[in-house]
Amino acid sequence: MSLITLGIESSCDETGIALYQMGRGLLAHALYTQVAMHSEYGGVVPELASRDHVRRVIPLVRQVMREADVSLAQISAIAYTQGPGLGGALLVGASIANALAYALDVPTIGIHHLEGHLLSPLLSDPAPEFPFVALLVSGGHTQLMRVNGVGQYTLLGETLDDAAGEAFDKSAKLLGLNYPGGPALAKLAESGRPGLYKLPRPMQHSGNLDFSFSGLKTAVLTLVKQSNNDGEKILDEQTRADIACAVQEAIVDVLAHKACAALTQTGLNQLVVAGGVGANQQLRSRLSESVGKRGGTVFYPGLEFCTDNGAMIAFAGALRLAQQQGKKDYRFNVKPRWDLQEVNTAK
Repeated sequence: MSLITLGIESSCDETGIALYQMGRGLLAHALYTQVAMHSEYGGVVPELASRDHVRRVIPLVRQVMREADVSLAQISAIAYTQGPGLGGALLVGASIANALAYALDVPTIGIHHLEGHLLSPLLSDPAPEFPFVALLVSGGHTQLMRVNGVGQYTLLGETLDDAAGEAFDKSAKLLGLNYPGGPALAKLAESGRPGLYKLPRPMQHSGNLDFSFSGLKTAVLTLVKQSNNDGEKILDEQTRADIACAVQEAIVDVLAHKACAALTQTGLNQLVVAGGVGANQQLRSRLSESVGKRGGTVFYPGLEFCTDNGAMIAFAGALRLAQQQGKKDYRFNVKPRWDLQEVNTAK
């Protein structure tokens, strides 16, 4: 029987568990999100996130194993998110993974969270083939990578300050939208009038593949203040929608321009988009149109795999296991800060 990998994701505010089997694919997966809990505080509270992971991991493991009709004896390896992320949250997944692996006498594989996102479109059909350019856009990361294979990543460009996801979230907060701000802003933007407000596109024509979104946030703050009627603190609904539309347009313009520039620079014609912001429908539409015009193809993970999830960790773990990278010493550490290029298996 082909090897079965159990994946555990606990880097931030979602507990994800999955089982992946080489040759068969994803057997089952489950996700518990803490959005409702953290929304009361307007953002993620690390201590609460860690405690909730403790409550959720084992029940979700049992649930996934029942759904897949897999026993503990059939598990060949356990993959877990080693970083980056919240230190306490990462420790929950790492400690449970290594304790369970020790009891089962199977290897563990520590997975880089962004590697999981980067490889997640390979779970879809059709899937990209190596090499390709990857646009990683999540709450805390905006990067362009050249991907030659599993563990073969070259950084092409990254944000110098705020990530695209942070620009969405911070702009949403300025508009009085509830946490999580990015999806709320995208929803509000649907009723906005395109082109009514013009916001800056930071570094769009910088000549390199780096990003910057902090200046956009400042411009949104200025626009919100200028748009207040007679000094009122609350914008009317249409104005809020128009500003949300302008914010989304600015972010999507920059991401699409840089992604196409990366394809030109590398000479590749496949673009993979991964991370939570990759679920944004306007971004998907713009990228598919822009890349399609140049004869290229864009690959996206399924919407359920855009946000943090266990499937991407189980899948990345299975690929690493195939490279014989599992270990059985069960000593572990977590890496809240971790450069993706450090996981390269080929230079």
